[in-house]
Amino acid sequence: MNVLIVLTSHDQLGDTGRKTGFWLEELAAPYYAFKEAGATITLASPAGGQPPLDPKSNEPMFQTDLTRRFEADAEATAQLAATVRLDSVSQAGFDTVFYPGGHGPLWDLAEDRHSIALIEAFVAANKPVAFVCHAPGVLRHVKTPAGRPLVEGKKVTGFTNTEEEAVGLTKVVPFLVEDELIAKGGIYSKGEDWGSYVVTDGLLITGQNPTSSAATAARLIEQFRK
Repeated sequence: MNVLIVLTSHDQLGDTGRKTGFWLEELAAPYYAFKEAGATITLASPAGGQPPLDPKSNEPMFQTDLTRRFEADAEATAQLAATVRLDSVSQAGFDTVFYPGGHGPLWDLAEDRHSIALIEAFVAANKPVAFVCHAPGVLRHVKTPAGRPLVEGKKVTGFTNTEEEAVGLTKVVPFLVEDELIAKGGIYSKGEDWGSYVVTDGLLITGQNPTSSAATAARLIEQFRK
């Protein structure tokens, strides 16, 4: 199994003067799930090179055994430091794609034409795609081969409005993931805030929040093996 993981290159949290990026658990948990499944992993980002880490995601209260393992893993951190440019990859070289969240993707990947085209190509090729936490927001402009919003009529989840409110960023983010998925016709559902919750609809797999990362990756592996 060849897995592409797409990370954000955006590091500014709106006009707050604070930094953002990808959320470490949302990379680390899937990374090791895919490794243990025997997958070959490629990391990509719009700018290539080292993607920005949301510094909050590496604070002690958000660290997990897997984030600590990733930080101590020389091979993993070297791979992270050398992500390939997103515009250089094609779905043809991969069996599936996984998008970790963090707030960064709401600014760059949600509007990135290469990301949009890449997801559309995976779907058109009948390959499973997965997104966790804020990453379902990158689907806002993605269309089906028939030109309709990809999430229209699909069961989906993603970071909830109440979770965004809890972290105090409702007025900072360019859009709310829950609202956007609903606006595009998605059949949105959610579990308890901060609990693991994953939704599958055909080839589309979405997870609600960081805690859902491992389960989202496990669902993607299961889907691939069908």
